[in-house]
Amino acid sequence: MALLNKTWLRVRVENALKKGLTQAYETVKVDPQHYLLHLQVAHGLPVTTFRGIYSVPLAQIDDIAAQTVRAGMKMAMVEGAGLGIGGMLTVVPDLSFLAVITLRTIQKLSLLYGFEYNTDEEMADLWVAAASAAGVDISRELMEKQVVSRFVPRVIQAMAAQASKEAVEKWAGRVIPVLSSVIGAGLNYFFVRAWSERAIKHFRERHIALRDKMAGGEIPFVGAPHELSSGS
Repeated sequence: MALLNKTWLRVRVENALKKGLTQAYETVKVDPQHYLLHLQVAHGLPVTTFRGIYSVPLAQIDDIAAQTVRAGMKMAMVEGAGLGIGGMLTVVPDLSFLAVITLRTIQKLSLLYGFEYNTDEEMADLWVAAASAAGVDISRELMEKQVVSRFVPRVIQAMAAQASKEAVEKWAGRVIPVLSSVIGAGLNYFFVRAWSERAIKHFRERHIALRDKMAGGEIPFVGAPHELSSGS
């Protein structure tokens, strides 16, 4: 019976995460230009395009990244506490919202480190990064660069499956109403933190590699940060 309940919970968790990730992909993407304005106004970055990010001190970028992650964690914690009151009755909408919050945080980190997602290839690269944040290894060779509409759903499925496998034991605590509010807040908080930390590692390494190539004259300093997407 315990195994059956765990399997049922994992299916629910996987479906909820898949729904949220799909929603984030289709309807609630972070608008790059609005986020660029936010970086200019809220953080005082003297940049007019995301290419200018590569002239900003890395320590300053890292500091803004940490603030971005903290904001996402707080939002996830509040959301988890509110919907968590209903226990398992609210696990599906809770996880769907959590997936949206997490992916929007990853999108902001991508932009912050200088990687836009305007083209199909850049969008595919963003989802490779998101998969890495979820603990899923997606080889670049598997990217269907011209068919993002087929590639992204495959990545979402892999991410949801991996996340549900890792989370099912912890989320079992949500069966207790009221107490699950506290549990939900804590789990959401650490869920966003774990994914965001892996995302920062991914984007930061790519950013440093590209910045080094600019410094070494391998590519123009003012060139688009598309080079890493097309063959690093």
